[in-house]
Amino acid sequence: MYFKDIIGQEEIKQQLIDSARKGLVPHAQLVYDQGGSGAFPLALAYARYLNCRKRSDTDACGHCPSCLKYDELAHPDLHFVFPIVKNERKKKEVCDDYLPEWRSLLKKQIYFDLDHWLSYLDAGNTQATIYSKESDEIIRKLSLRIYESDYRILLVWLPEKLQSACANKLLKIIEEPPVNTVILLVSEEPDMILGTIQSRTQRLNIRAIRTEDMVGALVANEGLEIEAARQVAHLAEGNYLKAMNVISVSEENNFFLEQFKNMMRNSWARNVKEMKATADRIAGMGRERQKKFLAYCQHLIRENFAYRFVAPELNYMNKQEADFAFKFAPFVNERNVFGLMDELSKAERHILQNVNAKMVFFDLSLRITALIRQ
Repeated sequence: MYFKDIIGQEEIKQQLIDSARKGLVPHAQLVYDQGGSGAFPLALAYARYLNCRKRSDTDACGHCPSCLKYDELAHPDLHFVFPIVKNERKKKEVCDDYLPEWRSLLKKQIYFDLDHWLSYLDAGNTQATIYSKESDEIIRKLSLRIYESDYRILLVWLPEKLQSACANKLLKIIEEPPVNTVILLVSEEPDMILGTIQSRTQRLNIRAIRTEDMVGALVANEGLEIEAARQVAHLAEGNYLKAMNVISVSEENNFFLEQFKNMMRNSWARNVKEMKATADRIAGMGRERQKKFLAYCQHLIRENFAYRFVAPELNYMNKQEADFAFKFAPFVNERNVFGLMDELSKAERHILQNVNAKMVFFDLSLRITALIRQ
């Protein structure tokens, strides 16, 4: 991963390059984006740049021994921490047990999210976590001498997935890490991280990718025509993962749209039997996909409300979603839009709290029944 591989974010790249060249490198940084804007690729490119022996004013050299090891994601002074699915039967309990799969994913995809990772692991409905045992591994690794670099790098992807016991054990080492150790925490939900960890880091917020940069990347990387790239970039709202989904018209997106249609139609018709069947079907998706589905539902409610203003620049729906909105949008209005959003947000919170999913989605359908007719 090099800075040149990252779409846009020129100001942030220059900020990171300047900190490395001046030797003003914070020992603990919290790099945040809302997904798909490049937080993880930036952190990894920064780690490479810090330890490159022949770095230029713009990027790592790509030829020195350090860069060659970074190409294989196997540098002895680079340590990864990421959510895993514990498998005691196969003796997979810490991140190092999943390093082959992790390296394989990173070599294939620059931009990815938790769903990509879980799919790569074939994790099914299991939630990924950074378990308490990982803190012992981290402390052990950081106590070793630096092998051959200026900096030892600990790159933690999604620290919001740290178990409480693990997070608490890491407080001291984040506050006072060993000399020349840089801890990079890459988060999509920083407010879910232990407050005492947040306060010990320097925060770096990564903005959504600018439209012009997104269009350029889509033309260069995906072979789209300019106008098609502009349309995709508009729908993606600065998120490269969304752009890829728009291009592929993903099966998951279509599935989510169908479930949303079913939920709304069943609630309007007060069809309790079908409400229960839809709730059971969604409950079988696994909690990570359920959270993603509820976020998608909130997106569609917002877009259907905006659709009524007949302002295309305000809408971020693909053709299938817009076709449905033509008939559905009148049912989302000033009297019920806030209530619908509140109920979907509450359901998402309940899923996060591990409430029984069948109950959550059936109750949600019943509550929508009262709101949709307002």
